[in-house]
This record gives sequence, structure tokens and C-alpha cells, in this order.
Amino acid sequence: MSGTVIVFDFDKTIVDVDSDNWVIDELGFTDLFNQLLPTMPWNSLMDRMMMELHSNGKTIEDIEEVLRRIPLHPRVIPALQAAHALGCDLRIVSDANVFFIETILKHLGIREYFSEINTNPGYVNEEGRLRILPYHDFNKASHGCTLCPPNMCKGLIIDRIQDSISEEGKKRMIYLGDGSGDYCPSLRLKERDFMMPRKNFPVWDLICKDPLLVKAEIHGWSDGEELEQVLLHLINKISMEENAQFISSDCKLQTLSVSALEGLPKALPVRP
Repeated sequence: MSGTVIVFDFDKTIVDVDSDNWVIDELGFTDLFNQLLPTMPWNSLMDRMMMELHSNGKTIEDIEEVLRRIPLHPRVIPALQAAHALGCDLRIVSDANVFFIETILKHLGIREYFSEINTNPGYVNEEGRLRILPYHDFNKASHGCTLCPPNMCKGLIIDRIQDSISEEGKKRMIYLGDGSGDYCPSLRLKERDFMMPRKNFPVWDLICKDPLLVKAEIHGWSDGEELEQVLLHLINKISMEENAQFISSDCKLQTLSVSALEGLPKALPVRP
């Protein structure tokens, strides 16, 4: 199954909530967040909120403690474990940030399952404050995509992944996501790929407006249990198709002539 690349969104896909909102709400800064939200891009606001948390005495340890108890469906980790054990290449493309994602994955003991995490940079500065930066520095130049937020075009990331895996042979991609930011990458998938949008979430609604714009096969899911079922079904489907292709291409099956068939041993009659 090394020919299968599975790309996961993080918030509301691997974890069951938005990690940004979870931290802000749990630490009691929801009102300030909502007050500032109309004034700046989300990514810039999260960096500002980390400053506010630090100014009000909230520590990195406080943030980590909140992240370690983030809600997730009990079937998500088994799904990731199974996909990893089957040899799939698991990656993350998320508009969260690397500090939140890695803290959660390490706590869950599944960080090593992922070969790549594409997300907004985050680091703890010398003052002990968490800084969150944009994946794409929109202050220098626009990424040029009108579908995506200014700090990250997931479609461009999928393009890069596709370019890199195309050099390694015919690999197929499964993409899982829930948000409007996952719509752009769904349009970049190939016919032989699979799109797994979360049902009745923004990306599902966008796809449903004109499903024919998505070349990949679309397989929806509603919760972690259905995510596991659908994902493992698709992995199995790809595996069976790969095996069938291997047999047809590598085994030079030739039609036996009648004379050859006559030379084969006959079945013994069985008395009733």
C-alpha cells in the first residue's frame, strides 16, 4: 500500500473540534477573540491571542494541558493505526499550527505515523510566548488563490505533494477534510483519487453545489466511526485494484490450446 498517500485535515477531522477555538474557549478568552475577529485575518488573530494569553499570565504549560484533553472520536486513532500499519503514507495539511498539532499528536502517541505536517509555523519565543506565523507570508506576496484564506492555499500544497509523488510512480491520494479551506484541494485531485468530505460541513456543502467539478471519487463521512469504515474500505479497494493490475501485467497468462487441455489430468468420478 506504499502507493497510497492519505492527506488529513486536522481540526474537525482528526480531532473533533477546532483546536484554535478549543484553546481560546478553555482558557476563557472567547469574548476578546470574538471582539477582534472582524478586524484581522484568522491566522494573525491567533498570534495576537497568544500575546493576550501570555500578558494575562497563561503559560505554555497551560496551553499544552488544554491541548492534551482536546476531544476526538474513539475510532479515529484506530483508523490511523490501521492505515499506517497497511503501509499508507499519512500526511497532514492544516490551517491550525505546528505547535498545537504536534503537542496533540505526541500526547496521543501517533506523531510518527505522519511523514509530513503542512501547517502554519508556531514556536515559543525567548519570553515564553507562543508565536503563530502564516504558512504563506501574505504580507510579502499573495498566493493568488481566491478560494483560500490569505495565509494558506491547501490546493498549492496538494499540487506540490502530487508533483513529488508522481516522480515515485503511480500513487493514489485520499484526502479527508471538513472546512471551506478543503474545497480548493478537492478540485486538484485526479480521477483516480478519492475525496472524503465530512457530511454537512462547509466542504460538503461546497462540493454538493456542483459535484462534477471534483474529478476524484467522493465518499462522505459523518463521524469518526464512519471515517474509519470509509477510509479502510477505500484502502482495501485500492489494494485490490493494485493486486489485479499486478497480476494482469506481470503474469503472462496464455490461453491453453485444446491439445494442451487434453493432456491435463482428468477429474476422477465420484460415486454418489
